[in-house]
Amino acid sequence: MTVFDRIKFLADKRGVSVSKVATDLGFSENLFYQWKKSSPKSDRLEAVADYFNVSVDYLLGREEQSSLAEKYGVFAFDGEPVTDEEIEFLKSVLAAKRATEKK
Repeated sequence: MTVFDRIKFLADKRGVSVSKVATDLGFSENLFYQWKKSSPKSDRLEAVADYFNVSVDYLLGREEQSSLAEKYGVFAFDGEPVTDEEIEFLKSVLAAKRATEKK
């Protein structure tokens, strides 16, 4: 997969277009399409990686984990890191749901 393909995949998972991602980051709408033919600048690649909460290595195809959570156990929601307290809350909600399903 190319850098563009990975960005498209991540954008599709989020339900947004690659043009929207580009404009959200302050880039021209067609920047990612240009990356099909040329190499991206490192600062822009880092911005895209941060936007999707993935590593630059993933975007470059050097690793297959699409999220930092898969690699490092870091979780985020809506662009913000999930705290330990929030993780515990989510675990309790899931435990309650499973308990009611068993009845």
